[in-house]
Amino acid sequence: MKAYADDTTLQVLTLVELLRSKAVESPGRKVFTFLANGEEESATLTYGEFDRKARALGTALQRLAARGERALLLFEPGLEFIPALFGCLYGGLIAVPAYPPRLNQKASRLRSIIKDCRPTVVLTTSALMARADAWAGEAEELKAMAWIATDGVEDELADEWREPALDGGDVAFIQYTSGSTATPKGVMISHANVLHNVNHIDEVTGHTADSVSVNWLPLFHDLGLIYGVMYPLFKGMHCVHLPPAAFLQRPVRWIQAISRYKSTHNIAPDFAYDLCARKVTPEQLATLELSHWQRAASGAEPVRKATIDRFAETFAPCGFRAAVSPAYGLAEATLKVTMTGGRVSPLFLTVSANALSQNRVELMREGDAGSQTLVGCGEPSSVTRLAIVNPETLERCAPDEVGEIWVSGPSVGQGYWERFEETVRTFNAFIVEGGEGPFLRTGDLGFVRDGELFITGRLKDLIIIGGQNHYPQDIEVTAAQSHPAIRAGHCAAYAVEAGGQERLVLTAELERSQRRTPAEEIERAVRASVAEEHGLRVYELVLVKTGSIPKTSSGKLQRYACRAAYLSERAERGQ
Repeated sequence: MKAYADDTTLQVLTLVELLRSKAVESPGRKVFTFLANGEEESATLTYGEFDRKARALGTALQRLAARGERALLLFEPGLEFIPALFGCLYGGLIAVPAYPPRLNQKASRLRSIIKDCRPTVVLTTSALMARADAWAGEAEELKAMAWIATDGVEDELADEWREPALDGGDVAFIQYTSGSTATPKGVMISHANVLHNVNHIDEVTGHTADSVSVNWLPLFHDLGLIYGVMYPLFKGMHCVHLPPAAFLQRPVRWIQAISRYKSTHNIAPDFAYDLCARKVTPEQLATLELSHWQRAASGAEPVRKATIDRFAETFAPCGFRAAVSPAYGLAEATLKVTMTGGRVSPLFLTVSANALSQNRVELMREGDAGSQTLVGCGEPSSVTRLAIVNPETLERCAPDEVGEIWVSGPSVGQGYWERFEETVRTFNAFIVEGGEGPFLRTGDLGFVRDGELFITGRLKDLIIIGGQNHYPQDIEVTAAQSHPAIRAGHCAAYAVEAGGQERLVLTAELERSQRRTPAEEIERAVRASVAEEHGLRVYELVLVKTGSIPKTSSGKLQRYACRAAYLSERAERGQ
C-alpha cells in the first residue's frame, strides 16, 4: 500500500497506475457507454480497450512532444475524449480539456486558453480535423501546433509504450474555469488531487462496483470530468454518457436513460432537476421506472428546496425514492468540497432574509413573512478544513455570521498555470488570528451550522444597494415567478451605477409562447414582485428573446456577460 503524508491510504499514486491496475484486474469489464443521440448506444469502452488506446496514444505523443508539454483536447461529446485524456497522461504530457470552436463564432475563450498555457499538440478526431483550417481562421495559434487524429493512431503502438516516471504531485491536467470573462484561469490539478477527491466522494455516496451513473455534463467541465470519468474509473462502475445538447433538447432523455440502465447514482445542477420536472409529460412518466435510483446529487449551482420538492413529487409515481444529496465544490478544489451523506432528506434551514442581507444568520419558522429557506450542502471530508472568513478583515466569522468560504486539504489544486500573483492571492490565504493557513479563497459566501455548510451566494455577484446585501439568485427567482412570460432559469440580476448610485437591472428571456405579451404588463409584474419580496426598485428590465442569456458550459448564468452587454448598449445610446 502507498500512503500520502496526510495518512489517507490509497492503492495507487497516479491515474496511470489506476487505469493500468483496472485493465489488469478486469480487462473485459465495460466502464463507459455513449448514447450519440441521447437514446441509442453508439459506442462502449472496456478497461482493456481503454488502456490499450491510451498506451498507443501515449507512445505517439512520446515520439512527438517532451514530457510536461501541454496537449489541447478538442473533442465533441463522445467517448473519444476519454482515452485521449489518458493518452496524454501515459505520454507524460499535461492534458488541457477544451471545446472545439463553433463555426461562424468567435473563439476568444479558446484563444485565451492557448495563449495562457501554450500547448504544442492538438488531439482531436479525424472528422473534426477536417475543420482545422476553418478553426485556424478564428484561432490562428492552432496553425503552429502538431495535430493528431486519435482515431487514426494504430493500436499496435501500445506494445511500444514506455511508462513515464510520474508521481502524485505531477500535474495531470489544467482545468480552465467556466467563468464569464474572456480570460479563463487554468487550475493545475495533480494526479494526487484527483485520487484524493474521488476518495472523498467515495466516503459519502455509497457507490459500489455495481453502481451505474448517467452523465450529460460536458467532459471538459470539472463536474463532468471528475464524476463522469475519474470516479467511475476509480470505482470500477459503469457510466453512461449522452451529449449535453441531447439533454437540453429533451431533458427527459436523461431520466429515460436512468430508467433504462437501472442507474443508481446521478448528479446534475439544480436547473436540470427543475427542467426535468417541468418538461416531463404524463405519457413519459408512465414509461419510467426509478425505484433503483439510490442517490440524486445536486451541485454546480445553488440548490433550492422548491426544486427538490418538485422533482420528488413529479417522479414519485415512477418509484423515485432516492436520497437527495446537495453538494458544493469548485474547479480549484478538483471538485468536491462537501456533500450530504447518508440522510434521505437534505437539511433545510429557514432564516431571516433581512438578517442575511446584513451577513447575519437568524433562524425563523418556515412560511413566516420575510423568511428564506436554505439547503445544507453537507460536511467536508475528514482531511478537508473549512473556515468562514470576513473577506475584508480576513478574520474568522462568528458562528452566526456569513463570510467567504475558505478551504484547505489535499484536493485543493496546485494553483493557476503561470499566474503567480493570482495563485498567491487565491490559494495562499491566511487567517489573521494565529496565521492559520494556507487556504483556498473560494469567492463563495456561506456559513457553517452544526458542521453543515450552507451556501448563500457568490462574492463577486453580490448586489449591494443602500448598504444592504442582495443575492442575485433570489431576485432572479422572484422575477421569474412574477409572470409566465419570463423563462425560468434564464433571468440575470446585477447592479450598475447610474446617477451616482448602484441600481438593480434584470435581463430576462421571454418564453417563445409568450412573445406577444405586452412588455408593460411583464414589467409591472416584475417590479411589483421584486419590490414586495426584496424592497428593491428595478431600475431597468431588459427583455430578450429565447436563447440570448449567456451561460457557462455547466449551465450557470453569466451575470458578468449580461452586465457587460447592458453597459455596452447603454454606452451606444449615450447614457
